[in-house]
Order: sequence, then C-alpha cells, then structure tokens
Amino acid sequence: MKLLFDENLSPRLPTLLADIFPDSAHVREFNLQATTDSIIWELARKDHFTIVSKDSDFQARSLLYGFPPKFIWLRVGNCPVKTVEEMLRKNSIRIHTFGLDAEQSYLILS
Repeated sequence: MKLLFDENLSPRLPTLLADIFPDSAHVREFNLQATTDSIIWELARKDHFTIVSKDSDFQARSLLYGFPPKFIWLRVGNCPVKTVEEMLRKNSIRIHTFGLDAEQSYLILS
C-alpha cells in the first residue's frame, strides 16, 4: 500500500515508514503543497495512493465520490512526528486490511 501524506503531516514520514509502507510519498515531492484537495485527490487516484491527512475535507470528498482513492483520517491534534509514526506503525495491519477492503472508502485513526 502506497500512502500519500498531505501537507499537514511531516515530509519525513515516507522515509520513516518505508519499511512497512514502501513507495509512499509526501505531497511536497510532487510540488503540491498549498494546492487544492481536488488536485491531490486526482494524483492519488491516478497513481494508486491512499491519502493520509488530518484534514476532514478528504473524508467529505470520500463520502461524495467514493474511492479510489482511499483516505486515512488521522484524528490527532498537533503532535510530534514520532507520535504519528507510532500511530501508523501500531495500526499497520489495520491499514493494510483497509487497503484490501472492497467496500470501505475511508479509515479513521485516533
């Protein structure tokens, strides 16, 4: 499963999580910081990414348009990168299972 981290998350996350989520990326790698959600959505759909964000707008878009792409909503406030990394590691089986689920369009982690 390839994750696409939104701009509200650290650009270090793809490297920190490469062992369990290889080929993941941050929107900065595509020069998409400060761009619209629809552009990020389209990139994720086209390149088979699952979007990871703290932004609830992607959840609304997921309800409206379905998937692909899938969306993981991190319901955490401002926190260290290590906290986000640990959250994703702790839920890695759940995340990979979600990626295979043919019915679910989004996953909430808190």
